[in-house]
Amino acid sequence: MTAPLLGPDPAAPVPSPGGGERPGSRAARMRMPLARHVVEAVAVENGVCIRPMPMRRTNLDTGETQIIPVPCGATLASTCPPCAEKARRLRMAQCKTGWHLDDEPVPDPDPPSDDAKALATLRADLEAARADVLAAGDTGQAGEIDELIGQVDDELAALGVRGKAAPDNRDRPRRVRSTRRRQDAPDLPRLPVDRRTVGRTFTAADGTVWRPSMFLTLTCDTYGRVHKDGTPVDPASYDYRRAARDAIHFPKLIDRFWQNLRRAVGWDVQYFAALEPQKRLAPHLHAAIRGTIPRMMLRLVAAATYHQVWWPSADRPVYDDHRLPAWNENAGGYVDPDTGTPLLSWDDALDSIGEDDEPAHVVRFGPQLRADGVTANTATTGRMIGYLTKYLTKSLDACHDIASDPQRRHVDRLADALRHEPCSPTCANWLRYGIQPRNTRPGLVPGRCKGKVHRRETLGFGGRRVLVSRRWSGKTLTDHRHDRVAFIRQQLETLGHTGDGPAGEPATDRTAWQLLRPGDPAAPRREHLLLHAVAQRHAWRAQLDAARAAAGGGLLPATGPPLPDAA
Repeated sequence: MTAPLLGPDPAAPVPSPGGGERPGSRAARMRMPLARHVVEAVAVENGVCIRPMPMRRTNLDTGETQIIPVPCGATLASTCPPCAEKARRLRMAQCKTGWHLDDEPVPDPDPPSDDAKALATLRADLEAARADVLAAGDTGQAGEIDELIGQVDDELAALGVRGKAAPDNRDRPRRVRSTRRRQDAPDLPRLPVDRRTVGRTFTAADGTVWRPSMFLTLTCDTYGRVHKDGTPVDPASYDYRRAARDAIHFPKLIDRFWQNLRRAVGWDVQYFAALEPQKRLAPHLHAAIRGTIPRMMLRLVAAATYHQVWWPSADRPVYDDHRLPAWNENAGGYVDPDTGTPLLSWDDALDSIGEDDEPAHVVRFGPQLRADGVTANTATTGRMIGYLTKYLTKSLDACHDIASDPQRRHVDRLADALRHEPCSPTCANWLRYGIQPRNTRPGLVPGRCKGKVHRRETLGFGGRRVLVSRRWSGKTLTDHRHDRVAFIRQQLETLGHTGDGPAGEPATDRTAWQLLRPGDPAAPRREHLLLHAVAQRHAWRAQLDAARAAAGGGLLPATGPPLPDAA
């Protein structure tokens, strides 16, 4: 028997004099940062994309090729922090540009030209001729007329006419429901909607003219009492099913709110809105509104706004995960696994909804509503824009820290309710309730629908995170990007540096771009792309610094830059 050692174990690591790991030990080596992480950290500090896509740029005149790192364009910080922050600041610029406007941002359309009128007349004659030959049963000649109609539509598009004179699908079936308002919803005033989008002005006693706007907050109704951390007081009585359905259909409720608001106030209200979850994980909408609306009117419209979901009932599942409908090729659909009886089709399920039946679900806003007045060019404006776009770089389930077990269980229960809730007429979850989805096909499995609302990171919201009205700024995000490039060009023109850098002369039409796929021998390693992008960013900033110095240390006017005091 070996006697125990009385001294220190010679195989044990020897502590360093400073109390840390022994130099050269595994623990000490693991503390050393990886070179790749160092390069990524430098890229993040310089605002360079850490997931660049290698693109081959070929000059078709000279044949010269060059590998260019192109930003990935991600909008989530978990994917690429620099690109997500760049996208957030672009949204901030878009919000600022359209919030406090004095003039209408979108001009009226130009009157149609004589050529466009002549083509429209020809289009009408062709439509009448098509109806005549169809009445006579000559389908072959109708096909020839359809080709002529397509040519006329192409000619109209070439003249700059937007849209089509008539839809291609002439016989599209359309289900209609009664538009009678619910008895439990208050009535709304209805006014003719003027095309005006700019708010009113107010004159102070000293003659100062103000054109204020508003910051509005809306949220869904309550589903049960919750603690301060957002977790339910009684999880057994918390209505997760209604919470899941409200989140799925919340975009429709938002659209209906803006429609009702415009009809109630009588002018074309414009908005820039962003969605985020509350701590209780209910959808929460913040919106910047151009112009002012009385708070009582906002509360009345919110209380009177609802959205009815006219779907088949999905309250009691007919099948479970151990007994699901099976696909039958001969029947062309899903059948009962025991009897082989075909399931009810989607159209038949809708036809079974009677006039006296209640909708499958009704979405409403909760009583929480806040509206604040905001004036232009104040510190409050910058803070509001920063608050409005604060969570755009995060997924919905990561907006609030999930630090406790009750919070994690709360997210799990909501995610489980969303997993089995039908999200659309084509959702595979309808099979659990004995109904075949629209456009059914083999391979559908309930609980595995690929819809966006079923993902944990969306919390049931399948729409866009940022909602912008058409006449907010009169520009798209692409237009705002070009405005920021034009701002840089203005600064570089101070020194005449426009031949290279980010604001160099635009590429000619004789340039071809090609994305290098993974495995391409010409594709450089990501570390090399990052180093190249960082060096390029340093060169660009040197040009901008020189332009600022030549301008006397100031910045030239820009179109919609982010506010410096915005969070």
